[in-house]
Amino acid sequence: MGDLIYLYGLIPTEEAAAHQSFPSFTGFDGERKLYTIPIDNVTAVVCKLDSDHYSEEAIKDKIDSDMDWLQEKAFHHHETVAALYKSFTIIPLKFCTIYKNEESLQQTIQSNQTRIEETLSKLKGNEEWNVKIYSDDNELKKQVSENNEAIEAKKQEISELPRGRQFFEKKKIDKLIENELENEKNRVCEQVHEKLKEHSLHAAIKKNWSKDVTGLKENMAWNSVFLLPIPNVESFLEEMKQFEQELGGTGWRFEATGPWPAYHFSSFS
Repeated sequence: MGDLIYLYGLIPTEEAAAHQSFPSFTGFDGERKLYTIPIDNVTAVVCKLDSDHYSEEAIKDKIDSDMDWLQEKAFHHHETVAALYKSFTIIPLKFCTIYKNEESLQQTIQSNQTRIEETLSKLKGNEEWNVKIYSDDNELKKQVSENNEAIEAKKQEISELPRGRQFFEKKKIDKLIENELENEKNRVCEQVHEKLKEHSLHAAIKKNWSKDVTGLKENMAWNSVFLLPIPNVESFLEEMKQFEQELGGTGWRFEATGPWPAYHFSSFS
């Protein structure tokens, strides 16, 4: 059986041809080098893999049972794509995108040629940035319980009740505070997101990570990505600084990272 083909990403053939020599990167197996396969206006960046060692079953077994291997290979994939991104407009492919042979890869690209070229055109001259917003819920809960109109109204209502009923009604305050806390978090995060969207071509909201993943004491309240024209990056980051100055230290923390390969704004898989 022939070698398998590991696909890292797709770049414009024009950009690939403009480089006198392709950068030397070690491939997924740690031995063979990356190389390119030009397919009309699209060039695939790939490496070869031994079909016995990297079959679908073998890789699935490694992913399920060998965390060290998974972390090493996932880091290799990310670092390689990030390095390519520094030199080329690239559609980054997901970890372990593997084809049976070059012919299979070529057929897939040719059948999606128009969409791939449109995506590369969309990505050219733009950068992907990630924004995460973290909240100290204990700090925010104090602020909400002291400054929220709905909670103040409920407290006033309870104070006018007979003492016997006050005991039971006060138990409802905690639930109200929790609800108002979530409302306040959503309000602030949505306000920040909408303001940052003004600098971007495209934006998307992602799933929040748990504390087990982030390793932080704060909760992740918002997780979003933006595709920014390069001239807009500075104003985007200035906007982030302004939010940090206005709200930082009051239970909020803002984090912008990038630029990243545009995993979230590429339509080829």
